[in-house]
Amino acid sequence: MSTDVRPDPVDAVAPEPLSEHTKHPGRFGNRLFSGISLASGILILATLVAVAAFLLREALPAITSSTQDIADFTRGLSLGQYIAPLVFGTVLAAIIALVIAVPLSIAIALFIAHYAPKRLAGPVAYAIDLLAAIPSVVYGLWGFYWLVPLVGPFFDWVSTTFSFIPLLADYAPPAKNITSAAVVLAVMVLPIVTAVSREVFLQTPRLHIEASLALGATRWEVARMAILPFGRSGVISASMLGLGRALGETMAVLMILAPFAKGSSFFSWHILQSAQHQTIAANIAQQIREAHGLSVSVLIASGLALFAITLVVNMIARWIVSRRAAFSGAN
Repeated sequence: MSTDVRPDPVDAVAPEPLSEHTKHPGRFGNRLFSGISLASGILILATLVAVAAFLLREALPAITSSTQDIADFTRGLSLGQYIAPLVFGTVLAAIIALVIAVPLSIAIALFIAHYAPKRLAGPVAYAIDLLAAIPSVVYGLWGFYWLVPLVGPFFDWVSTTFSFIPLLADYAPPAKNITSAAVVLAVMVLPIVTAVSREVFLQTPRLHIEASLALGATRWEVARMAILPFGRSGVISASMLGLGRALGETMAVLMILAPFAKGSSFFSWHILQSAQHQTIAANIAQQIREAHGLSVSVLIASGLALFAITLVVNMIARWIVSRRAAFSGAN
């Protein structure tokens, strides 16, 4: 009696070889996504290099020209002497704006993230985010027609009361000075700093907060010892991003800030005096209509300086965030 077992005809059929797509169904999608991401990154870098190359090429005639060639446009100053006061005014306005905006942004972010009821936190966050959608020209109109007349008496009182402080002395109306422009810039950078700080504060480990409360800490002590230390790098990077926005703002500053007065020192520390400061962006917008020839190159050279300052600020912000791996999710 034979014990051979014949194989089932169905089992005897050899399986068809799997295609490459069937073996690895997600490989094509991964390659496509990787290619698109790589191309996008290269495109951003190429755009950045192209902008820098354009600015450098157009500014080169002014950089290589003598002071006599550009004296008519720069009021007899060299290129460096012309750009330096603009850099000073740009940085001064941005720093004053950050001094005003950062404490308010931290307080608002803490309130929304950890203290406000859920029914209130959403509308408040939405209202703060809406500030970023307002055009800069609207901020300029608001500052010119409402803020400048309103803060004039206050600046007069501050200048009279604290006249022994050179920074606040010698106020003269109208209040078209660097401080009024900085107040408008502070309102403009407020949603940026608040949004980033809020997201960082929300990532504070719940265990840290509960442990602080269990040890008897008050809500302020929880914020001071648990939330703020955890979010320090995020707040700093948010402030640097706000600084980058304030450095490049044009229309709002142009509509509020009075142009340089004749005989002004260009490096005045009197932040309540008008016609003593100017920013790079506002100066370019003010002068570009009448500029021609080397005058255009001078303005583009000042724009190149602003480009370099903004690039350095953003690089510092990225470096600060990357110092702590805890914020890799917030990036």
